[in-house]
Amino acid sequence: MKLFVRDLTVIDASYLCTERGMVGESWILDVVMSGELNEMSMVLDFSRVKKQIKQLVDEYVDHRLIVPAKSPAINTAATTTGYVTVDLMREDKSIHLHCPEQAFCFIDAETVTIESVTEHVYQVLKGNLPENVQGLEITLRHETINGAFYHYSHGLKKHDGNCQRIAHGHRSPIELFVNGERNAELEKQWAKRWQDIYLGSQEDVLSVSELNLSECAKQVTDETHYGFRYTAPQGEFELAIARSETEMLDTDTTVELLAGYIAEKVKPSLSDSDVLEVVAYEGVGKGAMATL
Repeated sequence: MKLFVRDLTVIDASYLCTERGMVGESWILDVVMSGELNEMSMVLDFSRVKKQIKQLVDEYVDHRLIVPAKSPAINTAATTTGYVTVDLMREDKSIHLHCPEQAFCFIDAETVTIESVTEHVYQVLKGNLPENVQGLEITLRHETINGAFYHYSHGLKKHDGNCQRIAHGHRSPIELFVNGERNAELEKQWAKRWQDIYLGSQEDVLSVSELNLSECAKQVTDETHYGFRYTAPQGEFELAIARSETEMLDTDTTVELLAGYIAEKVKPSLSDSDVLEVVAYEGVGKGAMATL
């Protein structure tokens, strides 16, 4: 007998890539389990499936920076208790972090792909299900988006959950309406502008020379990179990332403020009488709207 749960949860994370840098992603998780019926004539209770699997995914994968541990471009080192440095060497666009261990998800692969992350999630789940569950199939997939979208990474230091981690992200649609009509050209412009972008807050900026990074970052300067540091409930987070792959905001980077930011940037290109509505998403099926 098989039990399936579609759209069980969404993994909102970022990953490191030698070509694209830091990439925000959103993957929908589907699960199929097979096994003998238990004393309740079930393979597993639906509510228990959702709670148990979602808890494991949230704890070990979601809202983390996924690091391909076998990549020759990756360097990692433990520092003080519970902290790790991670470096992605990419010539003048290297990325350097110093964060609590729980900010990272290290996978046993040279590159991060939907297949390698699927295998990692499978390994996380397979040993944590009831004995009568004999088979497990998982699928990670993208949301079908009819229109433009971008991949962004950020951190929300004031958040009391895992959003506080400095390098997690989303794959997000963008919808822009001018006088009630969707404007595909404006949407494409923002998708290009925020393709694989890191969105930083000005108040978190610090000279890279003041960050506690590894020796791999010794050649990084403020001319090429932004440095960020903030303290949140889970600890202190530090990041150096190329200026060319970053957009700076004067505010935090919640989806509400991002919707307002986009609206403020787009509105001057329209006439005074035009009504602009921005629908900004934070991953799958959630977001905020701003109207000017």
